[in-house]
Amino acid sequence: MSNTAEHSTAEHQRLAADARREANWKRWGTYLSERQWGTVREDYSTYGDCWNYFPHDHARSRAYRWGEDGLLGITDRECRLCFGLALWNGKDSILKERLYGLTNSEGNHGEDVKELYYYLDATPTHSYCKGLYKYPQSAFPYNELRDVNGDRGKLKTEYELLDTDALANGYWDVTAEYAKASPNDICIRVTIANHGPKLATLHLLPQLWFRNGWSWGAEHEGMFEKPMMALDGETVCCEHETLKGFEFTATEEPKAWLFCDNETNAKRLWKQELNGYPKDGFHRHVIDGEKDAVNPDQLGTKCAAWYEVEVEPGESRTFTFRLTDADEKGGPPVDQVFADRIAEADAFYDTVIPTSLSDERKMISRQSYAGLLWTKQFYFYSVQHWLNGDPGQPAPPKQRKPRARNRDWRDHLFNRDVISMPDKWEYPWYAAWDLAFHMLPMCRVDPKFAKDQLVLFLREWYMHPNGQIPAYEFNFSDVNPPVHAWAVWRVYKMTAPRGQRDRKFLERCFHKLLLNFTWWVTRKDEDDNHLFGGGFLGLDNIGLFDRSAEQFHDGRQLEQADGTAWMAFYCVTMLSIALELAAEDPVYEDVASKFFEHFVAITHAMNTIGGDGLWDDTDGFYYDQLWDPDAQKSDPLRIRSFVGLIPTFASEILTQETLDKLPGFAKRMKWFREHRPRLAQHITERTMPNGQKALLLSVVGPEKLQKVLHYALSEDEFLSPYGMRSMSKHHEQNPYVFHAACNEYRVKYTPAESNTEMFGGNSNWRGPIWFPLNYLFIEALERYHHFYGDEMDVTCPVSGGTAQLDLRSAAHEVERRLVALFEKDPDGNRPCHGDAKAYAEQWDDLVLFYEFFHGDNGRGCGAAHQTGWTALVANMLEKLADS
Repeated sequence: MSNTAEHSTAEHQRLAADARREANWKRWGTYLSERQWGTVREDYSTYGDCWNYFPHDHARSRAYRWGEDGLLGITDRECRLCFGLALWNGKDSILKERLYGLTNSEGNHGEDVKELYYYLDATPTHSYCKGLYKYPQSAFPYNELRDVNGDRGKLKTEYELLDTDALANGYWDVTAEYAKASPNDICIRVTIANHGPKLATLHLLPQLWFRNGWSWGAEHEGMFEKPMMALDGETVCCEHETLKGFEFTATEEPKAWLFCDNETNAKRLWKQELNGYPKDGFHRHVIDGEKDAVNPDQLGTKCAAWYEVEVEPGESRTFTFRLTDADEKGGPPVDQVFADRIAEADAFYDTVIPTSLSDERKMISRQSYAGLLWTKQFYFYSVQHWLNGDPGQPAPPKQRKPRARNRDWRDHLFNRDVISMPDKWEYPWYAAWDLAFHMLPMCRVDPKFAKDQLVLFLREWYMHPNGQIPAYEFNFSDVNPPVHAWAVWRVYKMTAPRGQRDRKFLERCFHKLLLNFTWWVTRKDEDDNHLFGGGFLGLDNIGLFDRSAEQFHDGRQLEQADGTAWMAFYCVTMLSIALELAAEDPVYEDVASKFFEHFVAITHAMNTIGGDGLWDDTDGFYYDQLWDPDAQKSDPLRIRSFVGLIPTFASEILTQETLDKLPGFAKRMKWFREHRPRLAQHITERTMPNGQKALLLSVVGPEKLQKVLHYALSEDEFLSPYGMRSMSKHHEQNPYVFHAACNEYRVKYTPAESNTEMFGGNSNWRGPIWFPLNYLFIEALERYHHFYGDEMDVTCPVSGGTAQLDLRSAAHEVERRLVALFEKDPDGNRPCHGDAKAYAEQWDDLVLFYEFFHGDNGRGCGAAHQTGWTALVANMLEKLADS
């Protein structure tokens, strides 16, 4: 284990003070989005075309309604005052104020950021944060990236910045660091390094601006007056109605202080009259030479310190700034603050990351935590206000409201919080099932934030009155896997030793989860036969067709192995929580009995209804099935995918010790087993290796488990050198073909990006490796080992051949392979970086944590900074250190 005994570091003390509300250490953080343009929140179009309604070309000139974005920036937790970088290499046509990427229609595999940036360090209170951006000294190839990707089809890889010649003539490393002297005294350090062959010039414009709330009549934010910032000598004084007074200073005197307003340039966008000094003033002044684009009175709602810096090759320049509450001036020198916070960050992570790990693995773990913490974002979205339009603004088109996204959430959903995001450029909006996985690594560094996030999504202004948890902003009503209860249960157990656990947190979540469970049962088990549908369930194109929408004219119905297994998993997790609560309050024994009986019923349905249920005894695997109500028979869809492995997740051990403490529950269970033997046959009873008598509740019995694991741990099927594939490699040479309603449906093993248009094409579950399901599979193996011990082993490939491994060792083998995605091979290459040689040759200390990974060679795919669920690698490293 890591050095968790020592939790008296300065960072732990800051976390404790923030939790007790003695000091507001989390008021400021890396909460600024990397992309606000192209989001649903900013889309007021007739037909919901968010990418084209607010494109990247508008972002520099058009004020946002619901948030802000910036380059390696920070903001307060309500996104009132923002800080970020702006850069110009003297050759680009636009000021680099935000990250550039392709829209969903422009990329050959969907939306895709086309920049090189990295999260290097962060503490949970954001007392210290460090990020890196690589900026070409040649003109940034905006058009080349768009045009080449547009000409590539689905069968080709994405065309990235490193595929161009943009960095061939040199580049800048721009490092942004933040260190807090106090909760409202933030020191800022920007270092620019010339990685080019000759003397080069960079224009650096650190920017400070107020989010525009005044243009929209945003009284519901408690804001009535327009804020203002103005230069007073060498200090920018900032006044905001609710944030109050802040001062911004620069240690090095800039070439000029520039001021404008965070308002729309209506003349550029819509040929209307130009009023005042709109937000693109710095771009127009610095690049276009428009002297009157900035306010000569040096006041407004946006300011920048403009530096024009010459740097010799191989050298660097550092600039420091300070953003301070006007009443908290006079803190320690900037250099001392940075030295102290960096040392304290090191001390903190010495208690989090196992000391037994190699330096290489420690670096991977720390960068994964950095990405996780940098990816927190202020998220603001009131569906009612968004649908109705804003005071003082043109009314949205009348045709929009009847078909607008999320219209069924208008009466209650009001999100205005700092939330853990999947990826602040590609997914700058929360995804409920992603967030559940984020909270496992999060609770290793900030248990309170992890618990607060899980509670937040169950609150009445998130959860629908019918009990549904909002999925993601493109469609809150979509159906993600029900993993919230699992995350609550895991975080509850991980954040404190037994006897000190947060029962109030568990109980609070349990009551709301009951509503959500009921929503699932009533909406997704329409035939009341304990076999569930649900839709694509987060696994996008893993099936033959769009499982959320496909209708067969002949009346057949899809019964999903994963939908049913997810509900079994949900059910048995709720049983575990109920039993934990019943240990102190016998009232919960009744509801525990309810979940026990429901779980057994689902297990029975999966394994027996219609013969073998969703189990195919010929192949020894679970499949989705098409049920024909007229013929009263099912046809299995024989696709070996993770859909058939998810049933292994649903298991729980009931020890005799637990049953002895719960006489009411034990008595009911005894009655049930005696009087419902048809259902009780799915319960396995034995004496565990530790001598305790126990029952195993599991969808997959021991014989079926062995058959499923034969596929799972075969390198010709699911087991890749880098973890578990989402679909068996068997389908590479043996595609599955199905005919229905004169249509042919075909599924083939596709190890990397999707080759279909289904679900946008930037996500693929037909072969790649995904961390969330791998993590749950590993947990399942460990649970089975706890029950069966060394009496159950499996044949598993290991280095140098194959071996008979117990299930815990098999779990560690999968973990080892997943970790290998990020570790350097003998040639110095990290598999996650694919064939990008720049990493091995120049940037060997930088790691990217992708959304998913190539099923054969481990190359990173999809979002490049999805250090939400991919940060689970930190948990895996910790377990490997203990093994």
